[in-house]
Amino acid sequence: MNTPSTPSMPSTHPLELRAGDMRLALRPDLGGCIAGLWRDGVAVLRSVEPLELTASRPSGCYPLVPYSNRLGYRRFRWLGKDHGTASNFDGSPHSVHGVAWQRPWQVLTSSASEAEIAYAHAPDEHWPFAFEVRQRFVLEPGALTVHFAFDNRADQPQPVGLGWHPYFPKRQRSRLHVELTDRWESDPTGLPTRRVPQPGIDADVAHLAFDHCFEGWRGAARIRDEKLSLRLSSSLPYLVVFTPATRDYFCVEPVSHVSNAIHMADPLAHGLRSVAAGAGIDAWMKLEVAKV
Repeated sequence: MNTPSTPSMPSTHPLELRAGDMRLALRPDLGGCIAGLWRDGVAVLRSVEPLELTASRPSGCYPLVPYSNRLGYRRFRWLGKDHGTASNFDGSPHSVHGVAWQRPWQVLTSSASEAEIAYAHAPDEHWPFAFEVRQRFVLEPGALTVHFAFDNRADQPQPVGLGWHPYFPKRQRSRLHVELTDRWESDPTGLPTRRVPQPGIDADVAHLAFDHCFEGWRGAARIRDEKLSLRLSSSLPYLVVFTPATRDYFCVEPVSHVSNAIHMADPLAHGLRSVAAGAGIDAWMKLEVAKV
């Protein structure tokens, strides 16, 4: 990925893309997040008008860079050196979801149906290594595709994970179907403890009680309710599924690694990537949207 030449400065102005009856609203300044996605006025993701947002956390989707989910107790060891991260999530003893979701991104290009935004990270108390990352959004009639391109700008290899955190509206007949092989059980703080068989999920969301990372994701995750039928696919091999009983949303998150993989005996065997200085990785996520 080339270094942006003359990107625009972060601003509070949203970007809006349209294709057919699809509408996508972005807030680059709020963590490069998706404020909302609609088809013919029906919310596909948890959606709010972009100027109503004041942070990325209540948005429709935000990026997970340079790691997904929890990084245990805000510390890790990499290539023989100890590092720390700072608190960034209320009430958690861990750092959560990386850094890019809480930082302003710059707009590189935009058109009626495509946009590209970027975030350049300088080492700080939240992450000790420099990197650059881009998101490219491509809206089509009936589909949204989002691309990641990550470049390591540090002078050494760094551990990298990528992902997205989409929130879906929990409607009366929301149902999730996804083919899987394993589920990671978690301790009370949300860190994975052991892997157990999980043949798949095929149930009404109202009957699910997950906050887990899953392995062996095959095919598209299918989400259906009384208004829309969705297919979520990705180049990323893991899923985090979060189905809080007391909320009006649920999450199905494509991610590249097991939560807290950096603390496992072999982080790379659990999806974490060691990206060499000057090298990069990429990923994509596609959400296909059909009316019921």
